[in-house]
Amino acid sequence: MEVPVYIINGFLESGKTTFIRETLKDPEFSGKERTLIIACEEGEEEYDESMLAKYNTAVVTVEEREELTPEYLRMLAAQYRPQRVMIEFNGMWSVEEFVGQELPRDWVMVQIITIIDASTYQNYLNNMKSIMMGQFKLSDTIIFNRCDETTDKLALRRSVKVTNRKGQIIYESADGVTDDAGEEVLPFDIDADLIDLCDDDYGLWYMDAMDNPKKYSGKKIRFRAMVYRSEKLPKRSFVPGRFAMTCCADDIAFIGFLCKVGENVGPVAFESLKNRSYIYVTADIQVEYYREYRGKGPVLYATSIEPAPEPEDKLVYFN
Repeated sequence: MEVPVYIINGFLESGKTTFIRETLKDPEFSGKERTLIIACEEGEEEYDESMLAKYNTAVVTVEEREELTPEYLRMLAAQYRPQRVMIEFNGMWSVEEFVGQELPRDWVMVQIITIIDASTYQNYLNNMKSIMMGQFKLSDTIIFNRCDETTDKLALRRSVKVTNRKGQIIYESADGVTDDAGEEVLPFDIDADLIDLCDDDYGLWYMDAMDNPKKYSGKKIRFRAMVYRSEKLPKRSFVPGRFAMTCCADDIAFIGFLCKVGENVGPVAFESLKNRSYIYVTADIQVEYYREYRGKGPVLYATSIEPAPEPEDKLVYFN
C-alpha cells in the first residue's frame, strides 16, 4: 500500500506546526490513519500529546540535515509503520536535495506545501533570496499567511511565479480567512491592435502569457529580443527571448516562446538570424501544443523581423 508523503516547508515561526495541527483536525483529511510527523526544527508551537493520541499520530524530531538519510527513513518506516507521513521541513535546508534522495519502499511524495509569513517575506527575500525562492521552487502549494490590508498580493504572486509557474498560491489573513490577489494590472494595453512591448514589460508579459495563454490567442505583438537558434527546434523556427534574473545574480535564464517564420518574412531573413543578435520581432500569437511547454502554450508566427540595437540593460525583470 502506498504511503503518501507531504513536505510542509518554510522558515521557523512561519506557521508550519499550526498548519499541520489544523490539517490533522480536518475531517476531510484525517480518517485516523496512522500518521508520522518528522519535525526538522522546534519552534514556539508544539504538538499536544492528547491531540496526537486522538489522531493516531507520532512525532520524531530531526535536528541535523545529515540525520535525514534514506537509511534513517527506512528505520522509521519499519518502527512506526505509518500510513501517512508529514515532514515539517527546516526552511534552511534544500528541498530539492531532499526530494532527490531515495524514500522507503511504498513511500510516495504527493505534495510539497510552503508556508510563508507575508509580514516578513520581503525581508527574507532581500537578505536570503536564493534560500527563500528555493523553498517554493518545487512547491505544489504556496500559502502566504498573516496577510493584511497593506499586503501587495500581486507582488507576492509575481515573485513566486518567476520561479514556480505552476504552484497554487493561497493568501490568508491573520484570522485564517482565505483571499485572492485580484486581477493583475498590466503595464501594456492587451486590447491594442498591436501590443508594442517596451523592454521593461517583457518579463511581466512572458509570465502572464505562460499563465494565461488563451488571453493572447489571436493577438499581435512587437518586442525587442535576442535570437536563439538550435537544430533541436522545429524547421524554420527560433526563440526570440531575453535573459532574465529569476532568483539572484547566479540564477539567470533565457526566457522566450517558440517563433515560426514563413518564407517571405523580413527584412531580416530567417537564414540570416544569428545567435545572440538582437532584433525587433512582430508576430501573431496562437496557442498550440509544443513538447517543451508540456502542453499548450503561446506560439509566435513572425510577420516582421527587423535589426535592433543591443539594449542598455541586457537583463529583464519581473516587476
